[in-house]
Amino acid sequence: MAKRKRMKNRADFPTLTTEEYAAQLAKLQQQNAELTARLKWYEEQFRLAQQKRFGTSSEKTHPDQLELQLFNEAEVLATPVSQEPAIETVTYSRKKTAGSREAKLDSFPVETILYELPEAEQVCACCGGMLHVMSTETRNEITVVPAEVKVLRHVRQVYACRHCEREEIHTPIVTAPMPKPVYPGSLASPSILAHVMSQKYVDSQPLYRQEQQFARLGLTLSRQTLANWMIYGAEQWLSLLTNRMHEHLLNQDIAHADETTLQVLCEPGKSAQAQSYLWLYRTGRMGPPIVLYDYQPTRGGEHPRKFLAGFNGYLHVDGYPGYHKVSGVTLVGCWAHARRKYDEALKALPASQDKTETAAWEGLQFCNQLFTIERECKDATREERYAIRMERSRPVLDAYLAWLRQQRSRTLPKSLLGQAIAYSLNQWDKLTAFLKDGRLEIDNNRSERSIKPFVIGRKNWLFANTPRGAKASAIIYSVIETAKENGLNPFKYLMYVFEQLPQLSDPKNPEALDSLLPWSPSLPLTCRMLKS
Repeated sequence: MAKRKRMKNRADFPTLTTEEYAAQLAKLQQQNAELTARLKWYEEQFRLAQQKRFGTSSEKTHPDQLELQLFNEAEVLATPVSQEPAIETVTYSRKKTAGSREAKLDSFPVETILYELPEAEQVCACCGGMLHVMSTETRNEITVVPAEVKVLRHVRQVYACRHCEREEIHTPIVTAPMPKPVYPGSLASPSILAHVMSQKYVDSQPLYRQEQQFARLGLTLSRQTLANWMIYGAEQWLSLLTNRMHEHLLNQDIAHADETTLQVLCEPGKSAQAQSYLWLYRTGRMGPPIVLYDYQPTRGGEHPRKFLAGFNGYLHVDGYPGYHKVSGVTLVGCWAHARRKYDEALKALPASQDKTETAAWEGLQFCNQLFTIERECKDATREERYAIRMERSRPVLDAYLAWLRQQRSRTLPKSLLGQAIAYSLNQWDKLTAFLKDGRLEIDNNRSERSIKPFVIGRKNWLFANTPRGAKASAIIYSVIETAKENGLNPFKYLMYVFEQLPQLSDPKNPEALDSLLPWSPSLPLTCRMLKS
């Protein structure tokens, strides 16, 4: 019985040669390594997801950690650290500037209420003599005047000659001039168009909330009516300004570009859940600040190629390959994206691991060194910045490239660190393009800051109903964000252009439009932001 059982076990596990055992062991070891790597990747992704959900989103690095012994011999960039105070100060006190509170109110209109004694009480209680004003006591208060609705009725006189009416065959009729309406046949005025637009596209108030606000003021306006006003104002008037701003943008030689998603419910050939895109294009640190948005149904590279047709120069972008279809430009990469990948790799590490001993930390320090140089030459001229970069940034880049090539063979490609290394290597030509001109920037944060207002607004109004509405939103955002970049009050600027554009004899005249653009010196002071 026992003998029969031993024979059965031998049949289940046949005898293998030493070579076959070695091959099977190697196969199992390979499978174990693959499963271990996959497990580490899942753990890394889980920790990163937890950090994004519950942790801080800041990517700042402590200034004391900017020094890296790896390339300090090539260059020393950090300034000497000041001596620590003997006693740590937990709270701080700020010295108040005398008269600062009153100075903040200088730009506002003042209404004065004078309090005085009745004439019968202006008698001295001691001797019965008359009192005189010795001094005054003043108290300032900030008063808010809530929005109110009123009807502005335009009435113009029509004149005729009584003599001609009695004696002549033809009687001349003279009509008093009257401004042309912004929306003929409608109750819309320049002020209400500007108000609704600024409420939605500056303060992120959806139209249904504005409908409720108007109802509380006793005015019944449906959101459909408000939407029609927005579309008409954008297509009829504001598009004239954005088309002219587009021409000015193409005449620059430095631009920034970015894109984000937008959901359009009733788009032909697409489901309501499908994503469309809003593209952003803007000028750089030189030239007039211009911010333009362009709605497109897809993320294809043909859209920036068409929008930027005729543009020649440098284009700041992220790593999206669609921008390679833009011809006649030199693409400038974004070091903020390269740095962010190392930051994510560090955040995905276990809390017990010393992050300063990792390769991700070393990669982050290379990026930090470059940003430190940029901060120190922020106020330099174009020529000075170019010289500083060639003297100080170039050695850091050379050391970083050697480090990347060394780390590539040591890192798993699918890990977060491997992706960070691959990103820098794949984008190297674009990441080093900022060295070519002192006007260029090290990152594309300028465009990300400009696209942020749209992203915040999208969280409130969520989607566009039709492609026509999406295009109108892109036009309105373009005018409002360009106005903000030029220091204008969006509401007052919109009201001004809605008052002026209908009065132009030729609304497409470039010179007339240039006088209304946000950077025009001929704009009235009432359009400017009040400085506190």
